[in-house]
Amino acid sequence: MTTIPSSGAPDRSRIDVSAWIGAYPFREIPHPEPDILVKVLDREEFTGAWVGHLPGAFHRDPVPSNRALYAALKPFRAVLHPAPIVRPDWPDWERQLAVALDEGAPAIRVYPAQWGLTAHHPALAELVAACGEAGLVVHVTTRFEDLRQRHPLDSAGDVSAATLRAMVRRSPAGAGGRTVLVVSGAGREILEETFWGLTPHEQALLFFDFHWIWGPPEDHFAHLVRTVGAGRLAWSSWWPLRLSQQSRALIDLLPAADAVRMADFAEGGAIAALAQRVRSRPEAAGTPPV
Repeated sequence: MTTIPSSGAPDRSRIDVSAWIGAYPFREIPHPEPDILVKVLDREEFTGAWVGHLPGAFHRDPVPSNRALYAALKPFRAVLHPAPIVRPDWPDWERQLAVALDEGAPAIRVYPAQWGLTAHHPALAELVAACGEAGLVVHVTTRFEDLRQRHPLDSAGDVSAATLRAMVRRSPAGAGGRTVLVVSGAGREILEETFWGLTPHEQALLFFDFHWIWGPPEDHFAHLVRTVGAGRLAWSSWWPLRLSQQSRALIDLLPAADAVRMADFAEGGAIAALAQRVRSRPEAAGTPPV
């Protein structure tokens, strides 16, 4: 094991940025209930999770999905934090954003591929700007399954790097932007195409859930730790769609020369706090998130 422990340091929060509850329309998934998710998080040493409602990603109207999410998480709100869907090309989306704030959501989820929204759709720009003003993180899921296992009816495709870059750049101007984004499901290619096409200030607003990045023998993960930096890579479980142990395994399998502390990686609590800071001070994006 190559992870350097944080010996002598106080225990810290580690909030999973990508978890869901609810059924998946293309295959059976194990235990998508919130009470099971709480147990999984405890087993994997997460202190909480940003939780989305999986069926809603494939529905046209996100409102019933959000209602179901809030109701299901109510008994578990000390651990499970709602990340509702806000679809900016849908009527009255501003109301859904306001409800998310009232419910204490740290982030909202968007699914551009499922909605057919491309890089220059004006609705995405409006939503990103509104989230920056509200201090909410925008969570973008690039894909749910690898192309090799994807069901033929799942024809949405992946979110492109061009769309991700456009979302970061359409953050309110200020000192170069003030909306924090978390990209979930990206591999090395999309991550690098997105990250290296941005300015340093724009890069500071962007985090990547590293659950999908390949470890040995390709060692994409080690390469990204060296180049992009652990602080831009965020912890996740991806429950119930993927093995929840994947993130920890990637860190444990790092070559000895690339050994890092678990605390060097980003997590949901620090990312949400950064979103609040840059809400009023865009220059705070340069502040280390962890």
